[in-house]
Amino acid sequence: MPSTAVLEKKKQMVADLSERIKNSCAGVVVDYKGINVEDDTKLRRELREAGVEYSVVKNSILGRAAQDAGLEGLDSVLEGTTAIATSADDYVASARILQKYADSHDNFSLKSGYLDGEVISMEKLIALAKLPSREVLLATVCSVFNAPIAAFARGVQAIVDKGGVEACEPAKTEDAPAEEAPAAEETPAEAPAEETAE
Repeated sequence: MPSTAVLEKKKQMVADLSERIKNSCAGVVVDYKGINVEDDTKLRRELREAGVEYSVVKNSILGRAAQDAGLEGLDSVLEGTTAIATSADDYVASARILQKYADSHDNFSLKSGYLDGEVISMEKLIALAKLPSREVLLATVCSVFNAPIAAFARGVQAIVDKGGVEACEPAKTEDAPAEEAPAAEETPAEAPAEETAE
């Protein structure tokens, strides 16, 4: 029979994992058998850099934690070796990185996944894994939003280049002092020439 200390430790592990699941927007459960230390280190680094928390768990601990978090539908995959990857704010990262890894490692595979507290089918999980990273998505969205602005800016620049901006300037009146001054100066200079001709 497990000691009180062991039971308390397991309860704490369940509580911590349950809280982690509740605070995540997405998660992926994998079978990691056959992974070597070097590959495991590389995988963990890539996940960590993407803001994904990854840990190996006992099936019984994950089962209780999922139940406490209100996540139903994982029981059927809780066998063999199990690890879970969770993300607090990126729906795609864990699935994309783990599926890419599974594609190049025969003994590594995705078991299940969830989005916003709901377990999703393997088809949806694979489709999710094929989406581009958040950075690429954001760049794409920004380019779509910037396209009309860029077109408007090019249009304004074309008007400026053709001198269309002059039409926006106030028209100069005939009695402007700057235009009359040269005419007044030219009259005395022309008078002597007329007298000489007579």
